Amino acid sequence: MNWKHFYTVNSEFPNRYISPKKLFSFLKENYAEYITEIGRSFLDHPIYKLSIGKGSTKVLAWSQMHGNESNATHAMLDLLESFKNSPETGNELLSKITLDFIFMLNPDGSEKWTRLNASDIDLNRDFHNEASKEIKILKKLVASSKYDYALNLHEQRTIFTTDGIHPATLSFLAPSENVERTITENRKKCMAVIAEVYKELSTLIPGQIGRYSDEFYPASTGDNFIKAGMPTILFEGGHFVDDYNRKETRKYYTIALYCALEAMSTLRSETDGWEIYNEIPENKETHYDIIYRNVKLNTDHECILDIAVQYREVYETGKDEISFIPYVALVGDVKGKKGWLEIDCSGKKLISETKYPKLDAEVSFTIED
Repeated sequence: MNWKHFYTVNSEFPNRYISPKKLFSFLKENYAEYITEIGRSFLDHPIYKLSIGKGSTKVLAWSQMHGNESNATHAMLDLLESFKNSPETGNELLSKITLDFIFMLNPDGSEKWTRLNASDIDLNRDFHNEASKEIKILKKLVASSKYDYALNLHEQRTIFTTDGIHPATLSFLAPSENVERTITENRKKCMAVIAEVYKELSTLIPGQIGRYSDEFYPASTGDNFIKAGMPTILFEGGHFVDDYNRKETRKYYTIALYCALEAMSTLRSETDGWEIYNEIPENKETHYDIIYRNVKLNTDHECILDIAVQYREVYETGKDEISFIPYVALVGDVKGKKGWLEIDCSGKKLISETKYPKLDAEVSFTIED
């Protein structure tokens, strides 16, 4: 596949933040014949399912179960745009699959850019309690149709790498069905699809594809769906160096979606090549966004240490952009970690209103010179 020719970005949504109102208006204007309202959120926002394709392989996918994870919504919008740009390729794939895609399962959280829904529930841990309206809507849809696969689409933090050097730009998981992490036939089906995606993406961004931990979470949506018999694959969009708005990640997320759908519809055996999954490096937690090295504190005695900083993504009502605000994550010896940006402060002094930078507080210090 010539991805440079195929991939087309949806320019209507250039920013990390996606307004639910703008998204829903766009869908109704451009895909009215393909969308169906399948329920309403806690704050009475509509939740839409877009259905495309006429193939025998039925796939369900959902985005923004966590409201502050927009990459999958972007990727789906870009995939639809890419099908318009390359109709022959799109039509060929859609003749083999039927895809039901839920845009913004958590529109209330998406509007406020929060992980939780409007009643402070993590939808990805609400499978059994069903305390949220949104998880009931998802489970009702699953019960209404027999899907061959499900795609549980998320994002992960910038702390993860594949090898301590390369960012985990995309990570995948065939979730466990039990605490023993048994390799079942359904897990093998998921592993085979992920293996195909891995082989393709490794040629485009070598060293930047990871495998998420397969620890079993009893309340997790994906773990319970696969336990109930529906092969479910977790996607995690992650960091790309110097790309905090995740525009590069968005591109490779789109390509990964296409490759997964293609693999689901063309694998000669549903478990062909599943063993390759185990070759994918497991995510490592190795990085901070910034590390100031060898900082001399503003104290009477000699004290030199490191300061690790992480960005927090902050949304201000009425704006269409996310601000990245630096917060102090760790003060002390940070030699066991790396920073995507490292600043050597040797011979310079910390200038701050307090002697020590306050943990979990917004960065307010400066470095001399």
